Amino acid sequence: MANIRLIGRLDVKMQHLIKGIQYEGWRKVGDPGEFARNYYEQGIDELIFMDVVASLYERNNLTEIVEHTAQETFIPLTVGGGIRTLQDVKQVLSVGADKVAVNTIATREPDILKAMSDTYGSQATVLSIEAKRNRDGVTWEAMTENGRNHTGLDVVDWAAKAESYGAGEILLASIDRDGTRRGMDIELIKAVPSAVNIPVIATGGVGEPAHVVDAVQQGGAEAVALARALHYQDISLADLRSSIENAGLSIRPLEAA
Repeated sequence: MANIRLIGRLDVKMQHLIKGIQYEGWRKVGDPGEFARNYYEQGIDELIFMDVVASLYERNNLTEIVEHTAQETFIPLTVGGGIRTLQDVKQVLSVGADKVAVNTIATREPDILKAMSDTYGSQATVLSIEAKRNRDGVTWEAMTENGRNHTGLDVVDWAAKAESYGAGEILLASIDRDGTRRGMDIELIKAVPSAVNIPVIATGGVGEPAHVVDAVQQGGAEAVALARALHYQDISLADLRSSIENAGLSIRPLEAA
């Protein structure tokens, strides 16, 4: 089995790292670059930067932050938010991103996934899905604009379609569990990997190390992205790594200092 990847998710508004609960009530946390460096030094495997207000400006505003982070860290960086064209993709890749995540534009023009994959490779093409459980309790709708806009797309069907268009990875966020620390939506996580053959990064709801283990062992996620739990030091990366190893799962060994 491949190593489980631990990913730090940093939601950015203007120049501030922010965090909310269920995509609402955003609060400033600190300097995203500083948090990124700290997570890198503590052994995080990857970082994800999301510009949460990019849609207001119709462009991604993370260029400077990503460029500085790429110079100071040596792990994969994924960047998303406000990506509308191949030129936008080229721009963020040019400043040091390894992968680009798209959501809104992909729901409207899924061919963007094929264009990204054909031009930069599927390994650089990430579909970001903001999933909200429907009233039936057993299905989920893909949302956009930080959970504000409905797409009418079934999450599982959309994930499978995106793979056929060239997506090489899926960032699967549970709006219902986001920031709650009550545990991840295992049913959601389980549903998507069962429908695709590409890696799924699960995010939303981590409050303790066991939640990450459950997402992998029960849900089938290949990676877990953490935000609030790390930002507010609810759990440490050292404890998280120990819990994963104690559960019999593989994780990247840290280099000796």
